[in-house]
Amino acid sequence: MSDGGAATVLIDTVAWVRVEQGRILCARSRGKDVFYIPGGKREGAESDLETLLREVEEELAVALLPATATHLGTYEAQAHGQPDGVLVRMSCYSGDCRGTPAASNEIEEIRWLSYGDRDRVAPVDQLLFDDLRASGELT
Repeated sequence: MSDGGAATVLIDTVAWVRVEQGRILCARSRGKDVFYIPGGKREGAESDLETLLREVEEELAVALLPATATHLGTYEAQAHGQPDGVLVRMSCYSGDCRGTPAASNEIEEIRWLSYGDRDRVAPVDQLLFDDLRASGELT
């Protein structure tokens, strides 16, 4: 990074994409005004899969089945609520789980959102919504 211009900061995240009947599972953290795809930031040298398993269990109280995890794509956009130049990179995975998703820890609520709810999610999630809509998965 240089002292002169604005530095780019990258927030590296992993997310679990769960689509059922044309809707996607989203979560809203306590005190936040937008929904996110469940997941979060890696800790230390965690792999994508390790991060995904830990974050989904912490946020939704379900156990992802590691053998079913499939990379769907990676998205980058301006981070919601952060200064210009702070980007979030979201590596998205689908996968089956054991248990029923429920709000846990810092999650205040979970909702199944449709494409019509696109403006209720963070900018990086909107890119995923667009792709899921284009593929016919999100109604």
